[in-house]
Amino acid sequence: MFKKKVYDFINSNLWFQKFIYTLIIFNVLSLILASYKEIFAQFQSFFEIFEFFSVTIFSIEYVLRFWTADLNFEKGTGFSKRFKFSLSTYGLIDLIAILPFYLPLIFPFDLRVLRILRLFRLLRIFKLGRLSKSLQTIVSVLKDSRSELSLTLFVAFILLILSSTLMFYVENDAQPDKFENIGQSLWWSVATLTTVGYGDIYPITPLGKLLSSIIAIIGIGVLALPTGIISSAFINRLQMDKETTNECKCPNCGTKFN
Repeated sequence: MFKKKVYDFINSNLWFQKFIYTLIIFNVLSLILASYKEIFAQFQSFFEIFEFFSVTIFSIEYVLRFWTADLNFEKGTGFSKRFKFSLSTYGLIDLIAILPFYLPLIFPFDLRVLRILRLFRLLRIFKLGRLSKSLQTIVSVLKDSRSELSLTLFVAFILLILSSTLMFYVENDAQPDKFENIGQSLWWSVATLTTVGYGDIYPITPLGKLLSSIIAIIGIGVLALPTGIISSAFINRLQMDKETTNECKCPNCGTKFN
């Protein structure tokens, strides 16, 4: 069956995957180099040809994946399976990878919109998620620990709101231009809790300085929580993958042993 061969080729062929992988990397490098005006002016034709070549390859890949999507899902009609692929994460990424090239040909856009569309070309790097086992592991770890991460993010959000509100009422009279509203205080809270401390907004009252010190110390612990959760989940996942790799099975009775 020709469709099955095409499906196996785009999903299992190692050389094709390496080619797409390399093309994505060169697309990212091309986007970076094109931001240098002198380089872009000298090699503009090369960048345009390479973009056309890349979009052609990515477009063919998307059409083939859309065509063979009915082999990727077990339930549903051919139309529903292709529709499911179109709305899937990788289906949307594949579409976004080529859409910025075609939209200006269909709709007239001003220069600002065109620059935004060019920025979307960077999202092609997410196509690596289908090819890279490392990225798939990271995504899997984030999914497995999403409940714990959601809890820590909720705690951080509560702390941000409380600290920004308190700092607004403490510093507003002394610095009405810097802490004009809770929104500006929220920017200060984000910079303080993440221990970045840009220095553009800072308290000057004794009570504000005391509150800022406490919030900064708490911020260290708040940042450590999601880091520890992700690290622990990542180590567990690597250990599970290692045990699965080393696990052997008896060909006669099916007993598993290491």
